[in-house]
Amino acid sequence: MNNWSKNLETAITVCDQDGVIIEMNERSVQYWAGQGGRDLYGRSLLDCHPEPSRSQIQDMLVHPRSNTYIIDKNGTRKLIHQSPWYENGQLGGYVEFIIELEGEIPIKIRSEDPNTK
Repeated sequence: MNNWSKNLETAITVCDQDGVIIEMNERSVQYWAGQGGRDLYGRSLLDCHPEPSRSQIQDMLVHPRSNTYIIDKNGTRKLIHQSPWYENGQLGGYVEFIIELEGEIPIKIRSEDPNTK
């Protein structure tokens, strides 16, 4: 894991094209401590998820696409974003970002001006 992401407050977990966990930053290790934390390295995501998540992961490994959603557990909201990464034009695997959401999240409307992002 790169130095900039090692201690980022966002949990980052990376798997390969077979769904095997190959990288976790420190926040991810802490986030998944109850399921094994650092011991999850080398384990398949398919072994870590029940249905219907397991089938969704299998499908995403065959038909790469991003997946984004918000969970609310015990009053804590988290944004989950899973995105495919590629190496030499081939699916390399997925990276998952888990971002804790605090308070109200403002929605900023941007103009249609092509010079404005």
